[in-house]
Amino acid sequence: MALLWGCILWVFCSATVATLPLRLQYWPGAILLGIAPVLIVMIGIQVGWIFALPALAALLSMYRNPLRILFAKLLKANRGVTR
Repeated sequence: MALLWGCILWVFCSATVATLPLRLQYWPGAILLGIAPVLIVMIGIQVGWIFALPALAALLSMYRNPLRILFAKLLKANRGVTR
């Protein structure tokens, strides 16, 4: 039951952060993005991995642009290219 309430709270917090001005979204969004994999793994363990897949799809859909920027920065850092 705690997992259900944690997921519901995460969704409401994420929707609230989305309504903030862009300059105020970075830190709360990063925190929510860090918590999401923990919740998805917990869903997979407690409920089943078949239910964790839609949660992963929703996460990738909601955070597609921040994840794209994060991966681009990580790839650029791994190549040693500085700008």
